Amino acid sequence: MINYLFSDLDGTLLDATGRVSQNTINTIQDSHLPLTLVSARAPIEMLPALTALNLMGPQIAFNSGLIFQYQDDQIISLRSHPLTASRTREILGFVQTHFPQVSLSCYTQDNWYTERIDGGTHAEQALTGQTAQLTTYAELFNSSEITFYKIMIMSLDTALLRQLVAALVQLGDTDISIKLSGSHYLEITSRDAQKSTGVQFIKDYYHLKTAETAAFGDGENDLPMLHAVGTAVVMGNAAPAIKDHGDWVTTSNTEDGVAYAIQYYLRGE
Repeated sequence: MINYLFSDLDGTLLDATGRVSQNTINTIQDSHLPLTLVSARAPIEMLPALTALNLMGPQIAFNSGLIFQYQDDQIISLRSHPLTASRTREILGFVQTHFPQVSLSCYTQDNWYTERIDGGTHAEQALTGQTAQLTTYAELFNSSEITFYKIMIMSLDTALLRQLVAALVQLGDTDISIKLSGSHYLEITSRDAQKSTGVQFIKDYYHLKTAETAAFGDGENDLPMLHAVGTAVVMGNAAPAIKDHGDWVTTSNTEDGVAYAIQYYLRGE
């Protein structure tokens, strides 16, 4: 029996407008199953979904770079795996030099920074409702109090993103994780920021058996999470290679695929 749910956000729990549909909200609440969101997003970008679903338990941001609870309008860190400042500086500089055409930005726990407002940042602002702070990376590195969790790279050129992945791998940095999220996003976090490690934290936290857990995802960065649970549900909008990793393939995120899976696969209605 499934007693705990994990879900990715973009392309999974969220519809095309970046929101959780009312049908999905109702289905999750009616299931009485606890849910942890497992996202590459920053906590501030997860808050609308947390509020809509009234989720009070531990949540997973930055692909497990930060596990937190949102209480009394505060983000309470439960576990943290940030990038080092030196590695963040190296990668930002490398991308700016060798792939200047991509949209480049970085995240701390509470803020999103970029040196250039472009099509990528405009699209992300529209999707998440957050506003990127325009600054220079050099200025950020002058502050010893800045802690970086994610570097985000966006491009409509998927072949270019694949080239960038290969170039980053050639750098040989073993302390980072490089993950494609969807077709147009490349996200770099700490090596320890894998969705599977966040899932394991929650399983230990609540003394859950793997067989009791199910997860929903659609992207390459969801594979560690899907492999860490008892029942893996892949969205209908996922690429064929991702669908191969699912115990079930549900309808798309624009067709309330999470709700459909809860009703017909996990609860057998």
